[in-house]
Amino acid sequence: MTELTKMSKVAECSVADCAYNESDACHAGAVTIAGPSGQADCVTFIPLSVKGGFGQLTAAVGACQQLECTYNADLECGAPAIQVGVRGSTKADCLTFAEA
Repeated sequence: MTELTKMSKVAECSVADCAYNESDACHAGAVTIAGPSGQADCVTFIPLSVKGGFGQLTAAVGACQQLECTYNADLECGAPAIQVGVRGSTKADCLTFAEA
């Protein structure tokens, strides 16, 4: 169970229209980061008016499928924390993504 405590937290999410976002905090159990080469989309993003998630829980990165990120090791995020927001034309991105 100690490995779960090492998961990178979602420190902030500025994507207000996501069902898991409340007051710039993500309340999903975990988020998945994926996307084509050079992109790091938060694919947990759900544009619903109904709020979901786990109230007081702060989300962590459950999986990172962006192999080109410097923080990715064995499909896990090694960043201390991430920020999710809008970058370019996509709806929700991992703004912490740094191309290796």
